[in-house]
Amino acid sequence: MDAQLKRGVLDVCVLAAIKEEDSYGYKIIKDVSPVLKLSESTLYTILKRLEESKMILVRTTMHDGRVRKYYHITDKGLNRLEDFKNEWKDLMEIYSFIERGIKNE
Repeated sequence: MDAQLKRGVLDVCVLAAIKEEDSYGYKIIKDVSPVLKLSESTLYTILKRLEESKMILVRTTMHDGRVRKYYHITDKGLNRLEDFKNEWKDLMEIYSFIERGIKNE
């Protein structure tokens, strides 16, 4: 898969994982594991990128005596999810065209 396309898909998967409720790293990895394998280092790179682009907000709390970061999706992140769904429809049309092939006339 093209690196840029894969990067965009990973970003959207992380946004989708926190769409309904704030979450933390380990839980995000666990939540996305049915659809993709995501390492901790990859996740934290994605989270940093999403934070810098203002698609998520980060807050820290104490949990069992340790600091835990929670991630919250912003309106910009929600808009990115909607944009992705629309882009995906366009990609599926292209995929269908490729699967059918060009008809000889």
